[in-house]
Amino acid sequence: MASASTEMAQSAGGNTSPFVMHGARDAVASGLVHIEQQVRALELAVAENPALAFDLAKTLVESVCRVVLGERSVAFDEADDLPKLFKTASNHLPLLPASASSVAETRRSLAQTLNGLSTAIQGICELRNQCGFASHGAGVPRPAMESVQALLAAEAADTIVGFLHRVHRQDRTPPPSPRALYDANQAFNDSVDDTHGPIRVFEIELRASEVLFQMEPESYRIYAAEFDEGAEGIEGHAGGVPEAAP
Repeated sequence: MASASTEMAQSAGGNTSPFVMHGARDAVASGLVHIEQQVRALELAVAENPALAFDLAKTLVESVCRVVLGERSVAFDEADDLPKLFKTASNHLPLLPASASSVAETRRSLAQTLNGLSTAIQGICELRNQCGFASHGAGVPRPAMESVQALLAAEAADTIVGFLHRVHRQDRTPPPSPRALYDANQAFNDSVDDTHGPIRVFEIELRASEVLFQMEPESYRIYAAEFDEGAEGIEGHAGGVPEAAP
């Protein structure tokens, strides 16, 4: 869980520091703008209205599960409860990197961790039903919860939301194009071309920087990183063959 529990510790004056949801705010910054109001409301509720925090924690996780499923075009029933939504979302996310996807022991360990998150979600739902401020009406008074219990639910929700959205986002973010490195170093390219001139093969004329980039990409990266635009040309700037990066 996040270290936000320390942020809720009592200060010398008796006031509490505001609780901040790091995982959820990262999801907001990455495009889930519509959950920002829920995040802010939950952060405030932890200290000001603990019972409401249970309702908001459940709602926030549910919102992110629905976004993940919707963006992945995974069908689900609008009446599905949160545990079922989380299970469906988990089943459609690449939870392990491709290099470890076939390692049975690793998969079992991750499954155990996910079971812990599922248990946390079930606990959030039950706390919401038993202690929530805006849950179904009850004929008897509800147990009064304090900020420390609300913080537990909020931190659990923050961890789950951050994990789900990061896995979802990294799977859908295309890797940067290798060509982008070449295009981003025009001053270096021009210096290489001015210093070494074009390379001719039959009637074809090639840029020296292009040849370096295509044939020795690691050397290109090192020279480009060390390049000083204020130097006079590239000669004398980095003599010899660059050492390979560790």
